[in-house]
Amino acid sequence: MRLEARLSEAVLRFGPKTALVAGDMRLTYAELDASATRLASSLARAGVVAGDRVLMVLDNGHEAVIGFFGTWKLGATACPVHPSIKSDKLAGIMSSIEAAVIITHPRMRTTVEAALATARLKPLLVVIQAGDDLGTALRFEDLIAAQADELPPAPLDEEGLALVIHTSGSTGRPKGVMLTHANVTAACEAIVSYLGNTPDDTVLSVLPLSFGYGITQVVTMVMAGGTLVLEKSFAFPRKIIERLAEEKATGFPLVPPMAALITGMKDLAPGFLPSLRYITSAAAALPPAFTERLQHLLPDTQLFIMYGQTECIRATYLSPEEAMRRPLSAGHAIPGTRAFVVDDNGEPVPPGVIGELVIEGPHVMRGYWDDQLSTARTLSPALGPRRLNTGDLFRADEDGFLYFISRRDDIIKTRGEKVSPQEVERAIYALPGIKEAAVGGVEDAVFGQVVRAYVVLEEGVTLTEREIIRHCAGLLEDYMVPKGVEFMTALPRTVTGKIRLGAEQQAEQAPIEQKNEVIQGNVA
Repeated sequence: MRLEARLSEAVLRFGPKTALVAGDMRLTYAELDASATRLASSLARAGVVAGDRVLMVLDNGHEAVIGFFGTWKLGATACPVHPSIKSDKLAGIMSSIEAAVIITHPRMRTTVEAALATARLKPLLVVIQAGDDLGTALRFEDLIAAQADELPPAPLDEEGLALVIHTSGSTGRPKGVMLTHANVTAACEAIVSYLGNTPDDTVLSVLPLSFGYGITQVVTMVMAGGTLVLEKSFAFPRKIIERLAEEKATGFPLVPPMAALITGMKDLAPGFLPSLRYITSAAAALPPAFTERLQHLLPDTQLFIMYGQTECIRATYLSPEEAMRRPLSAGHAIPGTRAFVVDDNGEPVPPGVIGELVIEGPHVMRGYWDDQLSTARTLSPALGPRRLNTGDLFRADEDGFLYFISRRDDIIKTRGEKVSPQEVERAIYALPGIKEAAVGGVEDAVFGQVVRAYVVLEEGVTLTEREIIRHCAGLLEDYMVPKGVEFMTALPRTVTGKIRLGAEQQAEQAPIEQKNEVIQGNVA
């Protein structure tokens, strides 16, 4: 079943029920569906057809959710990007996908128009809450208020493209991950099953709707008939905690930086969110110290630790029952899929042996947009479902539980040995007073690379470089011990919450500038 059909089905079952809360806006399932239909009809009158790409440069809000379903009702493809994007990168994306429509905010219009000038495109421009200076643009509110004409026959092809989500492009130009309706449906059905979502669930999300972890919150709530509460930011954690209590949220997806902020609050009493049934964590590894603190603060709340990539949305999960027994594990494959570790020849390896994680199942992407070479490198031919070569190093234990080691490119090679940054980070987190830590390799003329740590201390804590190094020396082999420690006020992160140590930190050992994207304007 296609994604827009899921909304139509939900209308029949839950029409008058609140589907979406965003700021002061509350939409029932019937109202959400009707707005999406009117948007689709207005876009069709403007010449947009099935297969066109709709580029959405939007904050979290009801407009983005209407934009997704309106696009899908038309048989078009939604291409969400984060509103912090710069014009040069945006120009490359819109040129590559040949965007037929761009939906954005007034504050982004200058950036969008600069990108359009570079890309030399003239798509339909739709602006949310635009003033009187529309020019050739259309006002979003007019489109969803217009009388709906009869839409073209509804698409039936579940293999049609639902999304093109662009990766961060940290090692080059962003790659457009092509996900079909069948891909998204398979992943979200699996997520609903292991989270046990029902119509009684209310999920509050600050995750940006420009990447998979955020989008799945929309789709899974529609599938389950639950309510989604969207917030634009985690810049004010106490406000979000108040909203969780006000809305009696039962689900709360987060990323590790959010966990760090929550667990760092000294005045929260255990059980302070009695309605919260579960928390999920994805986008980056959750340090065991955060796991313990969350479980102390929320003893009746289930914690699901998850691992995934944009290319398959979700790959593995660790059930709450196993979180205490195997806090370092990423769990096992989500229902209906496979996840296993292979060697350089693509052959499965025994338990305990490190290799590349391979994902197989109906949730694996179709490929990268207009990039056959990268597609061929990442997707392995298979007689059954597609196989995704993740590029991540894992090992499995005797019970089949998977453990993340490192991105293949992040392994530090020092003194002829290979060092997993995550293993060193875990040792640092074992030292009381550490709020956050990251480890990278610094080029060295003698050793090739040496290990360097970047640390954020908890408020009021004083630790020296020597104390941290001595602590690590008691837990790690000599070649794994950091040779230097840089103290930071915050770690640099991508908008999806992943720590990103740039070349300037690793090569020049320059101070890391504080990045706020992860909690301002978004946060998996």
